[in-house]
Amino acid sequence: MKTLAVDIGGSGIKVIVLNEVGEAITERSRTETPNPAKPEPVLAEIVALVEKQGEFDRISVGFPGVVMSGVIKTAVNLDSDWVGFDLATVLSERLGKPVRVANDADIQGLGTIEGKGVELVVTLGTGFGSALFIDGKLVPNLEMGHHPFRKGETYEEQLGRAALDDIGKEKWNKRLEKAIATLQHLFNCDYIYLGGGNTKKITFELPTNVKIVPNMNGLLGGIALWKDY
Repeated sequence: MKTLAVDIGGSGIKVIVLNEVGEAITERSRTETPNPAKPEPVLAEIVALVEKQGEFDRISVGFPGVVMSGVIKTAVNLDSDWVGFDLATVLSERLGKPVRVANDADIQGLGTIEGKGVELVVTLGTGFGSALFIDGKLVPNLEMGHHPFRKGETYEEQLGRAALDDIGKEKWNKRLEKAIATLQHLFNCDYIYLGGGNTKKITFELPTNVKIVPNMNGLLGGIALWKDY
């Protein structure tokens, strides 16, 4: 079984085909996320990318928001038209293959974790994504990015790309260092994994149980959505 993995982000859309054990068997294709990022333009970009990927049997999609049974519940960094959109059904109809959809940070985590103890995945990109795993089991719909962090603002408001552009790399790093310490104290994590495009902006020395993971994990984790088959 070949799985087409799709990662929908606030700035880019990526696709790749994985084999049965989650290894990439095609070259990753990427395009910019349309602006405005409404469902139809995004779907059109996915279909165009898929044409370059060859054959596949099923599809896994990572989406930046809460997803329940393939239906989008929140889409803070895309467009409000996504709320209530049945992405799994619509994309399955467009491409003629079964589709499963999950939060993008959850999929990044599924492609990263060791499955032991308390593991927290944080994605630093357009927004602030999160996924918490206990002995390999996901705590669903955490959406920690929209929880209060400091000065009356959320993690996303303090550490998303807009904040980075506004305050600069030095202050952003100080905030991130504080956030890591806060989250470590909150969850008593065995490991914290940092993913997303803004990890390349990190300048301070990370604690020994915190590490940066490849963005490719956000695609490779897609195979886990089908692990019961």
